[in-house]
Amino acid sequence: MTNKANKEQVYKVFQNISGKYDSLNNIISFEQHKVWRKKVMKSMRVKKNAKALDVCCGTGDWTIALSKAVGPNGEVTGIDFSENMLKVAENKTENISNIRLIQGDAMNLPFDNDSFDYVTIGFGLRNIPDYSKAISEMYRVLKPGGMVVCLETSQPTIPVFKQLYKAYFKFIMPLFGKFFAKSKEEYEWLQQSAFDFPDRQTLKQLFESEHFQNVKVRSFTGGVAAMHLAYKPKSI
Repeated sequence: MTNKANKEQVYKVFQNISGKYDSLNNIISFEQHKVWRKKVMKSMRVKKNAKALDVCCGTGDWTIALSKAVGPNGEVTGIDFSENMLKVAENKTENISNIRLIQGDAMNLPFDNDSFDYVTIGFGLRNIPDYSKAISEMYRVLKPGGMVVCLETSQPTIPVFKQLYKAYFKFIMPLFGKFFAKSKEEYEWLQQSAFDFPDRQTLKQLFESEHFQNVKVRSFTGGVAAMHLAYKPKSI
């Protein structure tokens, strides 16, 4: 499944908002993204000494959480295609020895087959031009029996709340971008990418179509966000 976005457009957006991304993310989500990630990490039960890959790692928050979970003898790789986002992540992780950060494309991951025990992607899949290609690449680099986890915005289904959510994203979020980050255009694009993103059942089917098994779906905050946790079969 493809996205309306193109690589150049997405690159420009994240290059421009990198410096304000963390603070504005806290404001826009009312800091709920931190709560969601903690709940997801609890569901993952990451094993010590494991190797993990954080795709579209951005400013590195999930990368840091994974590094704590795998311990000093584990390894975490964060990959993102925006140099400016990676610079922020580098500053936040400079004293963490089990993290490496590299620039790269989620649709063409520069890793061998069967390389990682865990692969995560947080609030990044909706910004990739080809969802299916990115999911296929995550499958390829995951070890047999390994776990993939996607935490992403979703589509609320509760009446009234659904309308309030849409109004918030359409009208309020771009204003936050304008006043706090001087990036109204970028945040208008980000809200559109959230609206265009598949609902949780469609996304579950996408993971299944790329051969993932035991896909678990969990919604947060009335469906504003959702976790998809799945496994690569042990024997292929």
